[in-house]
Amino acid sequence: MPANAYIHIPFCKSKCKYCSFVSFNRLELMTGYVFALLKDISENYQGENIKTLYFGGGTPSLLQLELLKKIVKQFRLAEDYEFTMEINPDDGDLNYLKQLRALGVNRLSIGSQTFDDDILKLIGRRHNSSQIIETVHLAKEAGFDNISVDLIYGLPTQSLEGLKKDLDRFLSLDIQHISTYGLKIEENCFWSKEPPKDLPSEDLQADMYEEVDNTLENAGFYRYEVSNFAKKGFESRHNLNYWDNNEYYGFGAAAHGYSDGIRYSNFTNLEDYMAKPHIHEFGHTLNEQEKLEEEIFLGFRKRSGVNIKCINQKFGIDFENKYKEVLSKYSDYIEKAPSGYTLNLKGVLISNLILSEFL
Repeated sequence: MPANAYIHIPFCKSKCKYCSFVSFNRLELMTGYVFALLKDISENYQGENIKTLYFGGGTPSLLQLELLKKIVKQFRLAEDYEFTMEINPDDGDLNYLKQLRALGVNRLSIGSQTFDDDILKLIGRRHNSSQIIETVHLAKEAGFDNISVDLIYGLPTQSLEGLKKDLDRFLSLDIQHISTYGLKIEENCFWSKEPPKDLPSEDLQADMYEEVDNTLENAGFYRYEVSNFAKKGFESRHNLNYWDNNEYYGFGAAAHGYSDGIRYSNFTNLEDYMAKPHIHEFGHTLNEQEKLEEEIFLGFRKRSGVNIKCINQKFGIDFENKYKEVLSKYSDYIEKAPSGYTLNLKGVLISNLILSEFL
């Protein structure tokens, strides 16, 4: 049974131009949404001790404390739990952060993206660079010692030198975790209809990723997953649960979950979810081939790589024999790891191409 839970809070004051996540500028519905969410949890949560709890969005830090408390009270948290809350820098009020810490939140994920104020305006963020710094300082003052920030590279008008400055500023904050994402213009985002000009080329974006990797690893961060770097002991346990292909609950509009071999998703439309919060909109029972492919795809995202002993036992195969042609073809990009095989930095850059050959 799942021992990890994701809670989706789909509300934002405004929509960033690159964002394709399910979120709405309808804050007047938040209270009603939370009561629907409580029904979702009461109907589907089986009472396990929850090892990791993650509030994402949207902007979870828009939640009033009383509403947040109602949600958290539904769960039994394991003794050594990780409780992550995504917050925006413009919500960095000391009193609110102290109350989050008192409620049991022990990990913050701050939606920073860049320190370039002009680019922040261009992409539709509401905060500025000084608010990032202030929020990190306030979080530490409130008692948080596990702080993650988001960094996006490949943004419009962004140069390699600009990215280097961002990295220097983030490293000066003495934080424990950095999530890095290359900008992708997805369907349903503002820019999908009219892409911005001055986007870095694919080659430059690849150079940016290598710069991120080299700079952060030299600064004591370890790339434990394609997009995530952490100081030792501060890896996101919640996200590692995804990449280890374990089960998890998904609560809230558009949330995804995985339980008993079934991958499911909730209603994306806010009204549909609030009317039928306990019913999943979609569910798919994975067959053995799909389970194997997911194990490989997710395993290669991790620096530790795919665990061939585990895969061979789970699926009754000889991984090295079954995929010997792919392993040989991409021998410059796939390396031996203690538990099996992993992608090197060159392999990460063409990971979609490599992984497609395992499917």
